[in-house]
Amino acid sequence: MTSSPDLQASSNFHIESDCLGQTGPRAGTLELPRGTVRTPVFMPVGTQATVKGTLPWDLKKVVRAPIILGNTYHLNLRPGVEVVRQAGGLADFMNWDGPVLTDSGGFQVFSLSKLRKINDEGVRFRSHLDGREIFLGPREAVAIQDGLRSDIAMCLDVCPAADDSQQEVESAVNRTSLWARACLQAWEEGTGPKEGRNLFGIVQGGRFEEMRRQSAEQLIKLNFPGYAVGGVSVGETEEEMLEQVNWTTRVLPVEKPRYVMGVGTPPQLLRMIGMGADMFDCVMPSRAARHGMAYTSTGTLNLRNEKFKDDFSPLDENSDCPASREFSKSYLRHLIQAKESLAGTILTLHNLRFFVSLMEEARKQILNGEFEGWSNRWICSYNSGA
Repeated sequence: MTSSPDLQASSNFHIESDCLGQTGPRAGTLELPRGTVRTPVFMPVGTQATVKGTLPWDLKKVVRAPIILGNTYHLNLRPGVEVVRQAGGLADFMNWDGPVLTDSGGFQVFSLSKLRKINDEGVRFRSHLDGREIFLGPREAVAIQDGLRSDIAMCLDVCPAADDSQQEVESAVNRTSLWARACLQAWEEGTGPKEGRNLFGIVQGGRFEEMRRQSAEQLIKLNFPGYAVGGVSVGETEEEMLEQVNWTTRVLPVEKPRYVMGVGTPPQLLRMIGMGADMFDCVMPSRAARHGMAYTSTGTLNLRNEKFKDDFSPLDENSDCPASREFSKSYLRHLIQAKESLAGTILTLHNLRFFVSLMEEARKQILNGEFEGWSNRWICSYNSGA
């Protein structure tokens, strides 16, 4: 089965920088129904229809996030896709004025392995909330995301563990391709206009280069408007993770957006941008904030440390984020020690803005033709501070 002309035309991705080859850094623009996304881009994670510790208008005005991510599996369990559908979709439900990407629930196939059974038809879960049985197949994953009205929906995939055998990884790749075809068919046959919304395929293949290539080539034949690199940062080393991303971007079409799922640290993001990746998401910034950790241009700060007790300097005076400039490290440490929730809110805004602004600066350097030198200097400075 091949993709329809309507799906092919829905990509709306334009590369603005000079193309430096299959895996060079690039700056692009992705036109979506709820807004324009300029790449490279970092997407804050809103698993349960909220980015923890933030208000939607702070995401827009302080963090300046161009797009956020929601979770198909969790939102289908609670509050249920029909509630969100009646609200007009996920963005309207959570009062978010911008585009939304939803994952497929495929990562839960990996992370909830003790609660599921999998075959070619899909996955049968035991809900982690109440133990009830739930079935999630390609058509169900597409139908749920259609109800969420996400600007970018993801195909259901199988994410192998880092130490899975080649035979197990090959099985995951074959099933991911099988499900991708079924997702595409369900997407094209679905009721209601897509209005420029996108369905992306997800490349798997674990730590095996040939499996990565095989998965990418199988999905490319289906002509999705965008592709994701899945199954990374699931237990492998940083070097192995970056190697897997590089293998995949070398195969994926230059003219389509490339999304690396669920990663990473600031230096990792810059290295992957250098490999031709465009889009990223990770819970790390908000999760670290809730544990008193701040990302800065000179490395990470653990604000629980005693040395910050009398440090009245701003959290990061080089940041354009008011949460970073208007509160001292001493005050933030006090809030953390007192277990005040405001600490997590301030640090979440700071960390998310740090990641988003890093992508903005990377884009600027790409357009100026100076990304490689700037990136190397930035990573060196960051690692020295860390």
